[in-house]
Amino acid sequence: MNQKLPNAQTVLILGIVSIVGTCCCTGLIGIICGLIGLNKYKSDKLLYDSNPSEYSDFNNLSTGRILCIIGLALGSLQLVYTIFILATGGVDAYMEQIEQLKNMGK
Repeated sequence: MNQKLPNAQTVLILGIVSIVGTCCCTGLIGIICGLIGLNKYKSDKLLYDSNPSEYSDFNNLSTGRILCIIGLALGSLQLVYTIFILATGGVDAYMEQIEQLKNMGK
C-alpha cells in the first residue's frame, strides 16, 4: 500500500504562496516561502529516494519544487528591483510607483 510523502502538499502550497506572495509584497514572501519549500522538498526527496515504491505523490512534490524555484526567482528579482528603486530614487520614487500602480487598477 502506497502512502503519501509527509511534506508533498506543503511544498506545493508553499510554491503557490511564493509566487502569489511575490505579487503582493516586495519579494520577501516569495523568497521565504520558496526557501522553506525547497528545504522541505530536500527532506522528502531523500525519503522518496530511499524507497520509491512506498510513496505515491512524488508528482506533487516535483511540481511544488518547480513552483518554489519560480517563486524564489521572481521574489529575488522583485527584491532587487525594489532595492534599485530605493537606492536611485529614494522612498518618494518608490511611493510614486505604488500610487501609479493603484491608479492603473481603477
